[in-house]
Amino acid sequence: MADASSESGWTRGQASREPSQRLTSALAIAGSPLLFGVRMWASVCLALYLAFWLQLDNADWAGTTAFIVSQPQLGASLRKGWYRMVGTLVGAVVIVVVTALFIQDRVAFLGTLALWGAVCAFGATVLRNFASYAAALAGYTAVIVAADTLGATGGPGTSVFMLAVMRASEICIGIVSVGVVLAGTDLGNARRRLATLIAALGAEIAGRFTGMLALAGGELLPTQPMRRDLTRRVIALDPIIDQAIGEASQLRYHSPTLQRAAHGLFTALDGWRAVAMRLERMPRDRARQEVESIRRVLPSELRFAPELGAPARWTEDPVDLQQACEAAIRALLAFPARTPSLRLLADQTARLLTGTAHILAGLALLVDAPGQPRRRDRGFKLSVPDFLPAFVNAARAFLAIGAVEVLWVVTAWPSGAVAILFTAVLVLLFSPREDAAYASAMAFTLGSAIGIVLTAIVKFAILPGLETFAALCAVLGLYLIPVGFGLAYSQQPVALATLTAIGIGFVPLLQPANQMTYDTLQFYNTALALFTGSAAATLAFALLPPIPVSLRTRRLLGFALRDLRRCAIAPSAPAPEEWERRMYGRLTALPEQTEPSQLGQILAALCVGSEVIRLRRMAFDLALDPELSLAFASLAQGSSATAQLWLARLDRRLATFAAVNVPAFQVLRARASILTISETVARHAAYFDSGARE
Repeated sequence: MADASSESGWTRGQASREPSQRLTSALAIAGSPLLFGVRMWASVCLALYLAFWLQLDNADWAGTTAFIVSQPQLGASLRKGWYRMVGTLVGAVVIVVVTALFIQDRVAFLGTLALWGAVCAFGATVLRNFASYAAALAGYTAVIVAADTLGATGGPGTSVFMLAVMRASEICIGIVSVGVVLAGTDLGNARRRLATLIAALGAEIAGRFTGMLALAGGELLPTQPMRRDLTRRVIALDPIIDQAIGEASQLRYHSPTLQRAAHGLFTALDGWRAVAMRLERMPRDRARQEVESIRRVLPSELRFAPELGAPARWTEDPVDLQQACEAAIRALLAFPARTPSLRLLADQTARLLTGTAHILAGLALLVDAPGQPRRRDRGFKLSVPDFLPAFVNAARAFLAIGAVEVLWVVTAWPSGAVAILFTAVLVLLFSPREDAAYASAMAFTLGSAIGIVLTAIVKFAILPGLETFAALCAVLGLYLIPVGFGLAYSQQPVALATLTAIGIGFVPLLQPANQMTYDTLQFYNTALALFTGSAAATLAFALLPPIPVSLRTRRLLGFALRDLRRCAIAPSAPAPEEWERRMYGRLTALPEQTEPSQLGQILAALCVGSEVIRLRRMAFDLALDPELSLAFASLAQGSSATAQLWLARLDRRLATFAAVNVPAFQVLRARASILTISETVARHAAYFDSGARE
C-alpha cells in the first residue's frame, strides 16, 4: 500500500515537472527569435523618434530602413547596414546626375532610370552576399528619390538634389538606429559560430581521411558520398564568412585569410579524393605497405583519427596544430618514395595537409590564438563563373521597370511612382535568388495584400484614438514584434518573403508623422501601387524566368572543361592559385539541386588542371615533350583515350629516364602527376570527352 502510494506520488511529481520542462524548452527555442523581434521594434521606434526630432519630411523611410536592415545576427545587421549606406549614396548620386542630364527630356530620363535598374540587377547577380544587396539598393534608391520629384506623368523636377540629401539622411538614420540597438544588446556570435563550423568541417575531413588510411589494405568504405556532402557544406560557409566579417573590424582587414581557409577545405577534399582513388585501384597488400610508410611520417597529432577528428582540439590550439601540419608537409614532400604510386600518396597527403594548414590559419584568426603568424594578405579578385544569369536579370529589370513607367505615363496615376519603386525593389532583390525568385516574388505579393489589410486596421481603427509617441510605439510593437519573431524563427524562403512583405510595407503605408493624417484615398492609392508593383515584378519573373538549373549546371561544367582545355594548350600555364580560385568559384556557383556526379566532374577538372600545371612546369627540366604536348592536345580535343595512351608512353620513358642534374624524386613526382591525371580522366571519361574541340 505504501509502495503504491509512493509510486503514485512519484508519478504525480513527474507529471507536474513535465509541463514546466516543456515550457522551459519552448522558451529556450523561442527566446532568440522573440528577442530579435523586440530589437527590431526598438530600432524602428528609435529611427522614427530621431526623424521626428529632426523634423524630416518622410520619417517613414527611416523606420522602413531600420526594419530592412535588422537581421537576427549582429554581424549580418552591421554588414548589411554598411552596404546599404554605400548603395544609398551611390543611388542618390546617380539620380542627381541623371536628372541634371535629362531634366528637359522625360523619355530619356525614364529610359535611363530603367537602364540604371538593369545595371544594378547585373551587379546584384555578379556580386555576392551583402555586396549584392548594395548593388540592388543602389538601383531602387534612385527610384526612391525619383518617386518624390517626378510629376504626374514622369517629368523630373528641379528639387532632386535636396530630396536626395533628405532621403539619404533618413535611410542613414535607420541604419544608425539599428547599429545602436544591436550593438547595445547583442555581443554577436558569428565569429564563434564560423570558427565552430570550420573546425567541425576540417576535423571531419581530416578524421575521415586518417580513418581511411587506417583501413587501407582491408575493405575500404566508399568515401565519395562523404566528400560530396562535405563539399556542399563548405559551399554553404560563404554567407557566414560575410557575417563574421561584419561583426569584427579585425576580420575585415584579414578577410583573405578567411577566404583562404574556405579554399583550404576544398584543397583538403581534393587531396583526399586523389588518395582515395589511388587506394581503390591498388592491391590490398601493396596499399597497406605504402599507406603505413606514409602514416609513419605523420606526427602523432595527425596520425590517429580520433584525436585529429575532435573539433575542440582545432579551436583550442590551432597554431601548434598548424605547425605540426607544416612540418608533416615538409616531411612528405621530401619523402624518399620509390614508386610513382607512393609518390602520389605522399604528395596528395601533403596537399590535404596544406589545405588543413590554411584552415588552421583561419581558425587562429577567428579565435585570436596567441602566437598566430602575421602575414600580409592579398585580396581575392572577383570571379564571375557565368555572366548569362546576370544578363538575363538585367534584361528583366529593364523591361519590368520600363513597362510600369509606361503604364504610369499613360494613366497619369498619382501613385504610379510607388508602383515603379516596388517593382524595382522586388526585381532587384529577388533576381539573384534564381530558382526561388518567382516563388519569393509570389509570396511577397501575397504578403503585401495581407500587410495592406492589417495596416488599414491599425491606421484607421486603432491609431485615431492615440496621441502620444509612446502609444504609437506600443502599436508598432504589437505589429512588428510578431513579424520579427517569424522572420527569425522561420527557415522557409517562401515564409520569409511573405513575412518580409507584411513588415516592409507597414511603415510606408502607416506614414507616421508628428501630425498624423488619415486620408483614406491616399492610403488606398499607395496600397494599390504597392500591390501593383509587387504583382508586376512577379509577372516579370513568370514571363522571363531565370535560367533553368539544368542549363546553369551544364554551362558551369562546360566552362570548367573549357578552362581545363585552355590550360592544357595555352602558351603559359596559369598560377596554381589562380587556377584553384577559378575552379572554387565554379563550385560555389553550382545550384543546390546539382547532381552528385556533376559536382564530382568539376572536382575532377580541378584535380586534372592542378596536375597539368605541375607537369608543364617540369616539362623543360625533364624533357617531357613531345609526348606531353600530344597528350594535352588530345585532352583539349576531347579524346581522353588518346591522351591516356600518350601519358602511358611518357610514363614508360620516364621509368628509364636518366639525366644529369635531375633529381630522381622529381622524375617520380612527374610520374605521380601522370598517374593522377590518367586515373581521374579514366573515371570521368564521358565528361572529359564531351563538348566541341576548343
